[in-house]
Amino acid sequence: MEHPENSEEYKGLTVNSGVAQPSIINPYIKRNRFRRRELSAADMVEGILRGDVTVLSQAVTLVESVNPDHQAKAQEVIERCLPHSGNSIRVGISGVPGAGKSTSIDEFGCHVLDRTGGKLAVLAIDPSSERSKGSILGDKTRMEKLSVRPESFIRPSPTAGSLGGVARKTRETIILCEAAGYDKIFVETVGVGQSETACHSMVDFFLLIQLAGTGDELQGIKRGIMEISDGIVINKCDGNNVDKCQMAATNFRNALHFFPMPESGWLPKVLCYSGFYGTGIKEIWDMIYQYIDFVKANGYFDYRRNEQSKYWMYETINEQLRLNFYNNPEIAASLEGAEQTVLQGHKTSFAAAHDLLNRYFEGLKG
Repeated sequence: MEHPENSEEYKGLTVNSGVAQPSIINPYIKRNRFRRRELSAADMVEGILRGDVTVLSQAVTLVESVNPDHQAKAQEVIERCLPHSGNSIRVGISGVPGAGKSTSIDEFGCHVLDRTGGKLAVLAIDPSSERSKGSILGDKTRMEKLSVRPESFIRPSPTAGSLGGVARKTRETIILCEAAGYDKIFVETVGVGQSETACHSMVDFFLLIQLAGTGDELQGIKRGIMEISDGIVINKCDGNNVDKCQMAATNFRNALHFFPMPESGWLPKVLCYSGFYGTGIKEIWDMIYQYIDFVKANGYFDYRRNEQSKYWMYETINEQLRLNFYNNPEIAASLEGAEQTVLQGHKTSFAAAHDLLNRYFEGLKG
C-alpha cells in the first residue's frame, strides 16, 4: 500500500507500512481432517436395523437425492430393508392449512407413546416454493413435546414439486423407518385440499382434520378428500367454539350418509377434540385401533397393502418414463424449438407434444 505521507513533500513525517494481517484460517490445520466417512450400503442397513437415528437420517437424505449414483445406492438399501418392514401402523393426517395438524401430531404422538410404548416416526411434508424451489421445513417447531422424546423420529421433507401433498420418496422412507423399529408412522401432508390420493395410497388409516365453520352438508358432499377419509375429527373444540364444533360434526355425519359404503366396510366416524388442550385424544386413538382391528379381521388390511404396492409400482414406472424422456439428449435439444413453434402459433401444444413423443419413440427403436 502506498503512503503519500512518505513523499519528499512531507519530510519529517514517516508512516510505516504496517504488519501484514494473518489469515483467519489456521495454516497448520489439516484439510478434510473432519470429513465424515461415507457409509456403504451394507453399513447403512446395519445402522438402520440397530436403530441408529443418525444413519437413518443419512439414508433418508440418500433416498431424497436426485443424483443417479445416490439413487442406485438408495435402492440397494431399501431392498435390503424391505424384509424387515411392514410391521407398523401407518396413519396419514391431512387437513386445510391452519387446522392444527402439527400441534395435533404432538398430542397424538405423546399419547400413543405413553399408552402403548414402542417408537414413532413422523414424516412431515412441507410445500416447496415454485419460485425459489425452497422449503421452510418448520413443522417440527410445533412438536415441542414430541421432538425431545428419544423414542420419536421427526423428519420434515419438501414436496419437491410432487402433487398430492406428499413427497415422492415418502413411501420408501416409511420402509426405512419400519426397518429401524418404528412401529407407528405418521405422514403429515401439506393440506392441499382434494388431491390427497398419494398419501391415502401409502397409509392404513387416513385421518382428516377439519375446523368448524368451513362449510355445510353441501360442501361436505363434494367428492374428494372426504371420500377417502377413514375418520374425520373437528379440531379446536374448546372455549366458546364447542357448540360450533358439535354442529360441524353433525353436518359432516349427515354428509357421509350420501357416500357409498367404503370397500373396507367401515363407516367413517366424526369426533371433536382440542389439540391445544389435549382433550378428546383418547377417543380418536380408540377409533383408529378399532378400525385396524376391523380391517384385519375382514382381510381388507392385507388387501389394501397389496393394492398400495401395485399402485406405487405403476407410479414409479410413470416417474421414470418422464425423467427418461426429459433427460434424452435429442429431446432436450428439440424442446426449445418446439416451444418456439407453439409460441409463434405454427403448431398447437398437442401437435408439438405429439411430434416430440414420436421422435422419442423412434429413437428407442433405433
